[in-house]
Amino acid sequence: MQRHKRQQKLMGCSFELGVVLDDEVKAHRLLEEGVKEIQRIEDLLSEFKRDSIITDINTNAYETPVQVHPEVMELLKRCQQISRLSQGYFDISVGPLKKLYQFKNAEFTLPSKKDIQRVKNRVGYDKIQLDAASGSVRLKQENMHLSMAAIGKGYAADRVKQIWKNHKLSGGYIDASGDLTAFGTDENRQAWKIGIANPDNRGQTLFHIPLNNASVATSGDYEQHFMHKGVRYSHNINPKTGLPVTGIKSVSIFSPSAELSDALATAVYAMGVDKGLSFLNQLPQTHGILVDDQNKVFFTKQLQYEPIPA
Repeated sequence: MQRHKRQQKLMGCSFELGVVLDDEVKAHRLLEEGVKEIQRIEDLLSEFKRDSIITDINTNAYETPVQVHPEVMELLKRCQQISRLSQGYFDISVGPLKKLYQFKNAEFTLPSKKDIQRVKNRVGYDKIQLDAASGSVRLKQENMHLSMAAIGKGYAADRVKQIWKNHKLSGGYIDASGDLTAFGTDENRQAWKIGIANPDNRGQTLFHIPLNNASVATSGDYEQHFMHKGVRYSHNINPKTGLPVTGIKSVSIFSPSAELSDALATAVYAMGVDKGLSFLNQLPQTHGILVDDQNKVFFTKQLQYEPIPA
């Protein structure tokens, strides 16, 4: 058995797809099938494509209900469920708050409380009205903006995994810029492993963890943070406060679903260490590794990992 892989930029990030097969022609056909599926989902979900469903919602759904593809409706329903489960720390409508911040300026100033509150009125998963009977979406506030960036890549990875499993593959993986979904075993019949990077040095691995038909997604401020008055701020925004996330450097979430891992990594990152650990410890088949701003590492109760030898 051999590992066959393909790298391509998709959904705004670098994907690597890999399959374990002894048939090179079939392997390349399955890799192409995986790429095409991710491109199909990107066409549905991208807020940057003019003819996507999400762009249609953002442009028109305040004034009139927008009919959506049943697949997208089901995904939006699951987004709402995760938002409720996480008490609003996962929210696909957080985009307008991000636009308040000019992170690239040398002199950073926090927006006023008044400006944050004004924009927060346009944010909230409860302002997204889904009508399953008619298959339509309404936005209750003007100038809302939905983004599937925190769940779309995970959904795409789950779709590709299912397609490949239907072909009875012995093993494969989808790596979306470090978020890994894997099933079966590698070409040596060994479990796939993920390395958890040091938030301050992505070239250094803190832990190796085996992935057994599971997915891991990481949310963090590896390259996207700044210091202001001695405090480290992330470019990620807490949808509950409207402020940049502080006190935590990275969150890695392990679960059976790439979609769920993707969304929960975003939610737990915004929650912070204490709330995040408490939340994760209540979820079945879901585990996490959290690194705070002092580089202290926290694990959920049942996580098994393999330390890197000294």
